Amino acid sequence: MPKWTAADVPRQDGRTIVVTGANSGIGLEAARELARAGARVVMAVRTPEKGHAAAAGLSGDVEVRELDLASLASVRSFAADLAGPVDVLINNAGVMALPHRTTADGFEMQFGTNHLGHFALTGLLLGRLRDRVVTLSSGAHRIGRIDFDDLQHEKSYRRWEAYGQSKLANLLFTYELQRRLIAAGSPLRAVACHPGYAATNLQFHTESFQDAAMGLFNKVFAQSSAMGALPTLYAATVPDIPPAAFVGPDGLGEQRGHPKLVGSSGRSKDEVAAARLWTESERLTGVIYAFDAASPASA
Repeated sequence: MPKWTAADVPRQDGRTIVVTGANSGIGLEAARELARAGARVVMAVRTPEKGHAAAAGLSGDVEVRELDLASLASVRSFAADLAGPVDVLINNAGVMALPHRTTADGFEMQFGTNHLGHFALTGLLLGRLRDRVVTLSSGAHRIGRIDFDDLQHEKSYRRWEAYGQSKLANLLFTYELQRRLIAAGSPLRAVACHPGYAATNLQFHTESFQDAAMGLFNKVFAQSSAMGALPTLYAATVPDIPPAAFVGPDGLGEQRGHPKLVGSSGRSKDEVAAARLWTESERLTGVIYAFDAASPASA
């Protein structure tokens, strides 16, 4: 059976797709293919100048809008200014293994950007979503643990543990969102994906010797960002993808290859932890999900 590629993306004419972090890497490659397939693509980027430069190399209907996921004020402004329905929201943007720093709202940067920013964005757009929410996780979710006594890593900060926590949070959020959508009778789907090991700019912001090491590994071991974007494209466009699906590469260790449905860790399926994280995320962001707005009538 032929492997799924970007050439298999169904036509997206008449659909609006928001991609966060779309100015480089996997987000840019996803935006490129979605626009090529006929979608109106909203490139939600932290730095509009970089977004416009990236958009200049794309064909199709694309627009650039400012969105800083490390600022809840920016998230609210983006959601308020975005007009019309959104068929697909792709929560792609992220940071990895940074030195300790905090967001504009005082959250640990990786948890605040990768999870809380996207949690808030999804909730604010919920009443306008028509098809699905795609959230990018990582194989690193398997090393993640949710420490409810130290979500912001104020007691002890280890960059990779913090990254793993944020990526586990992405999956807990996806699975809990799907449970709540089903309970509300909504036709929306929440799905997740991970790119395997793909060469992107994500690996060059540790501000340590690890930047050089990962740069070397990128050249030797990593697949391209175009290949890394395939799970995102699959999750965002395959018509019959099941709710709460997790998509990753089909190669050894899910590090590279073509997209397929994959499994996730036992901790990612902990419904008690997911519900607790949801409550805490609503408290921290001030965004309360209105599931009555995500009814079949809005689809």
